[in-house]
Amino acid sequence: MPKDFVKVARTDELPQGKMRLVEIGSERILLANVDGEYYAVSEECTHAYALLSQGDLRGEEVECPLHGSAFSVKSGEAMSPPASEALTSYSVRVDGSDIMIGPERPRS
Repeated sequence: MPKDFVKVARTDELPQGKMRLVEIGSERILLANVDGEYYAVSEECTHAYALLSQGDLRGEEVECPLHGSAFSVKSGEAMSPPASEALTSYSVRVDGSDIMIGPERPRS
């Protein structure tokens, strides 16, 4: 994962209520726009390794397309079973119209 911030998208490429897969090196990261704020979490479900970018974003929760686990894109926290382990959450900042992802955020 990056030790510094890396540009992954522009704000006009990710409307409110939408998400998309971005890649930094070999890392697959889910980038989401929730009410004009951007969040980044690991893209793979912690339960059965399904790709969350193929799931649905409802408010701040992304639902896994395989078994229906829900995760908060704000914190990475598992919100409903069968998943119980949180996703990795990454720092995000906006510089002008550039969306940048940085180091992992510490778990609370």
